[in-house]
Amino acid sequence: MPNPPIQITPDSKSLVFLYKNPVGRVFLKLLTAPWLSKTCGAFLSSALSRPLIKSFVKKNNIDLTQYEDRRYHDFNDFFTRKINPELRPVDMTPESFVAPCDGLLSAYKIKEDTVLPVKQSKYTIKDLLDSEGEAKRFKDGICLVFRLCVDHYHRYFFFDDCEVSKPRFIKGKLHTVRPIALETEHVFTTNSREVTILKTANFGTACQVEVGAMLVGKIKNHDVSSAKRGEEKGMFLYGGSTVILLFEKDRVNICEDLFRNTAEYAETPVRFGEKLGEICR
Repeated sequence: MPNPPIQITPDSKSLVFLYKNPVGRVFLKLLTAPWLSKTCGAFLSSALSRPLIKSFVKKNNIDLTQYEDRRYHDFNDFFTRKINPELRPVDMTPESFVAPCDGLLSAYKIKEDTVLPVKQSKYTIKDLLDSEGEAKRFKDGICLVFRLCVDHYHRYFFFDDCEVSKPRFIKGKLHTVRPIALETEHVFTTNSREVTILKTANFGTACQVEVGAMLVGKIKNHDVSSAKRGEEKGMFLYGGSTVILLFEKDRVNICEDLFRNTAEYAETPVRFGEKLGEICR
């Protein structure tokens, strides 16, 4: 079962300034521009960024003994480090639905084509996918939002055996994925993102969306046409990021506590490979 939920922590003064202050919003336009993220990404993928690793580890209390023991070429090489496999066992029971990544989970029931995240900021599946045709498939289904913070494991995986469509990139801005941004911006429908349709062995046709965020250098998906449960799908380079899963109606039963936690403005910490639900019977 997932860990106990945690209340969403207060936003930093800098984020409040950027999203709540008229002067801050001038700077926000610069910070959310894709070209700035590309520039930062280029630096973080160079050897010049290696000195940043030590202070990042200390600030975020990262236990390096959990990860592969090697020398990192640059900051992004470190940020996408691989965890020791025994620390993320995958529930291989076909009927079990497992988390595709580490993160803070929010769960929603899609009403018609609309999802209501924190603070009642609405977005539609049609706008999320930028496709009315694909959105119809998930009417009255389930939407799971996994928010990855900078101290999370930033690789994500396939939750079931599946046939994999070619990821479709949707160009956009790069807002933070912190809840404060959801109050004023349609983050999930305006940020850069990649959409992949998955024809799964046990959960029907699902959709996985990786959403870029402020100062994320890149969403890096692997080029595959089929995959097995637990195989790596891709990774995020530096920054907080989001993985969104969409399910058709009556394909998966998700633990009711997850919906209840979300309704109470709390996120549930989950780890890749752990069971979060099961197929509908």
